[in-house]
Amino acid sequence: MNLEEYISIPPYSLDKSQKEVLLNNLLRDLTLHHYHTCVEYRKMLDAVGFDPNQPFSYQHLPFLPVRLFKMLDLKSIPDSEVAKTMTSSGTTGQAVSKIYLDRDTAASQTKVLTKIVSSFIGKQRVPMLIIDSESVVKDRRLFSARGAGILGFSMFGTQRVFALNNQMELDVEAVAAFLLKNQGGPVFMFGFTFMVWQHFYKELIKQNIHFDLSKAVLIHGGGWKKLAHESVSSEIFKQKLFESTGIQHVHDYYGMVEQTGSIYMECGEGHLHAPIFSDVIIRRYTDFSEASIGEKGIIQVVSVLPKSYPGHSLLTEDEGILLGEDDCRCGRKGKYFKIIGRLKNAEIRGCSDVYATRF
Repeated sequence: MNLEEYISIPPYSLDKSQKEVLLNNLLRDLTLHHYHTCVEYRKMLDAVGFDPNQPFSYQHLPFLPVRLFKMLDLKSIPDSEVAKTMTSSGTTGQAVSKIYLDRDTAASQTKVLTKIVSSFIGKQRVPMLIIDSESVVKDRRLFSARGAGILGFSMFGTQRVFALNNQMELDVEAVAAFLLKNQGGPVFMFGFTFMVWQHFYKELIKQNIHFDLSKAVLIHGGGWKKLAHESVSSEIFKQKLFESTGIQHVHDYYGMVEQTGSIYMECGEGHLHAPIFSDVIIRRYTDFSEASIGEKGIIQVVSVLPKSYPGHSLLTEDEGILLGEDDCRCGRKGKYFKIIGRLKNAEIRGCSDVYATRF
């Protein structure tokens, strides 16, 4: 089965045995591709004695630390085929990851993102309220992780309105006009976690404003570091938004610029889910062996999408716990897990966390 055929399968429809067979085949092909087209990647596999021509399961595929993309220009395509360069979020003075995409890889990322998100919010595009400033997406030459997130999710909405002005202040009139125009119908909202909390929720409370968002769906993502310092958990985040706006459908997601498109959405049970296009493996701190269900460790992510750069098997700087597989009460197949936070001494890099350092 090729990638195009694989992308056509519903994102949470395969059980463990079915998914592993298909992931193994696709990731073996992808590993061989990068081995032959990216000199740096080939040297790294050779250095650890890994032969991609021999049969292997993806659980034993060597992983690259995500920080390598800040240190090296890793790509498996000639410069002439680079259609887009994605950059990660970073505080002042931090190096940023550079991810080089050709047209095919970018198209695959878009298709997969569409499949995943549509399974949560439906295929019908609805009016969209973006909890951010339009200035973030003005420069289309170099896409930051924050701008890319906004643009990626914008394809699910119509009549797009930015809730914040260029000074990152809540534009009450614009939001009120948007909600009045779409009164009675569904609304799609998107924003990064800290910005939703800091610039939307807090301003509603401060100004004693009550918007009716009972028919809205909010997707938010990014780091929780700043909110954790304020003792705001995911449950508190949802409860406070519900109390102030009536919104009931709030979904967090986990993702990174190094594997754009391969996001892990939160279901109604509060669990992050791995779709069939990617997977998570929790690694033990001591020897990087695979951790058991319920055991905390470092998150490794694999994805079948990165063809223009060797980002198909990455060790993140995040800690997490695998909660189960194929048996979530929401009915979705695949692994489900939760994020604990950043590894100690790891750089701040999530869109929300990077922005929150200003506060």
